[in-house]
Amino acid sequence: MSLVKILKRNYSDFSIEIQNWEIPDQGVSLLYGPSGSGKSSVFRILMGLEPEAQLDWDFKKVQMHRLSPADRHLGVVFQSLDLFPHMTALQNIKFIAEARGLSVLEFQSNLKGLQEKLQLSSFLSRSAEVLSGGEKQRVAIARALISKPRLLMLDEPFSALDKNLKDEIRALIRDLITDWKLPCLLISHDEGDLQFADHVFYMNQGRLNLERSS
Repeated sequence: MSLVKILKRNYSDFSIEIQNWEIPDQGVSLLYGPSGSGKSSVFRILMGLEPEAQLDWDFKKVQMHRLSPADRHLGVVFQSLDLFPHMTALQNIKFIAEARGLSVLEFQSNLKGLQEKLQLSSFLSRSAEVLSGGEKQRVAIARALISKPRLLMLDEPFSALDKNLKDEIRALIRDLITDWKLPCLLISHDEGDLQFADHVFYMNQGRLNLERSS
């Protein structure tokens, strides 16, 4: 079980306060709401990137709020993807694997599974700056998953893709988290993601509303 007992942050003109938020430990949980509702701030607080925030987060008996951002072992894909343009797709993935301390054997084993599922083979050696939008998306997902994180976190990851690509990437993510038994937290304001999610949490003006399971 993943329980956020308290998540709180006060800004000059806005505040976020969430209590007793149980995030399911399987499937896709969607944090859904309009732009400006505080979704991305919640994302950053869970990652440990908002030191002024108050957070008490128990993830399967691990006190996440007591860990550094790196030690929380979260796989993250931002809307901007944040690939290193001067590196190849493979180098982008390997950079994170090395930062996470994966051995060569672990890296090769995990990459093999991702390479097959995400169909990476044809562009692993190409520079990230020349990849298509869909290819960049696959690399960003592979990079987030290469170390088999506790939780996959996606912040508006499909916004730059057309509908067909969105559906394709959603299906790939679904297959991966099912095979690897990883929970996923998705942040979005796209109505199309409502059908993709197993659990939906509605956010508005910094507050969380009741969950609806699909």
